[in-house]
Order: sequence, then C-alpha cells, then structure tokens
Amino acid sequence: MMLMRTDPFRELDRLTQQVFGTAARPAAMPMDAWQEDGDFVVAFDLPGVNLDSVDLDIERNVLTVRAERRDPTQPNVELIAAERPRGVFSRQLILGDTLDTEKVKASYADGVLTLRIPVLERAKPRKIEITHTQDKMQEIGK
Repeated sequence: MMLMRTDPFRELDRLTQQVFGTAARPAAMPMDAWQEDGDFVVAFDLPGVNLDSVDLDIERNVLTVRAERRDPTQPNVELIAAERPRGVFSRQLILGDTLDTEKVKASYADGVLTLRIPVLERAKPRKIEITHTQDKMQEIGK
C-alpha cells in the first residue's frame, strides 16, 4: 500500500475541515494520488498560491506540504466578495515504507503541485523462478 490511512474519525474531522475550514486554518488543499510508471504520484491543487510560499518536508515517512495564499487586497481597495480561502494551508500524508523518500521530485505548474515518489525496487512486483528437480523426494524423520 502506498498511502496508509489510520484513524477513521480523524479522517472525518480532516474532511470536514477541508470542506468548511476553520478560522485558524482555512480549507485544506485537495489532492489526487495514483501510481504511474513505477512512481507514486500526488497532485495538490494550489490555485493562486505563489511558489515561494510552498514548503515541502519529509520526516521519516511523513510528508508535509505547507502553502500560503496571501490576501490580494491593497490599502485603497474595497473587497466586494471574499469566497476564496486565504491564509496558510497544510497537509500531511503518511507514506508507506515501499516508497523511496530520498528521491522525491516536485514540480509546480498551473496551480498544481505534483510530487513523484519512486517505488523502491524491492517493493515492485517480480517473477520468482521455480526450479524443477528429478530427484526422488525423501521422507522427513526416517
């Protein structure tokens, strides 16, 4: 398994905060994850976020993505509608131990942060050869 989930109640709380956000922490960044060409790929939607405000950290097998969407208003501008969340966004993913966290590649284009994490060679499916011998089977214990 590439992405491990733990506590279902924590997940429900996270989804609630993702949809509605909180005053202290705005709605979280939506993501997609899939496996492609031997890599585990995660894409985070961060529209309107400047690349300079994006921070990625991996500690052990926990990936933390942090980004900030700043308030675009100027001192002499009156804000008519404010529906887009602003502030600091963060998201943590617990990565499986089958991923090579030393070789993570990150790119940012069109408001989407994409991470490619290689699957370790030892975790990839492989065929095991079965040898055939003509020797007689021996009984155990005689």
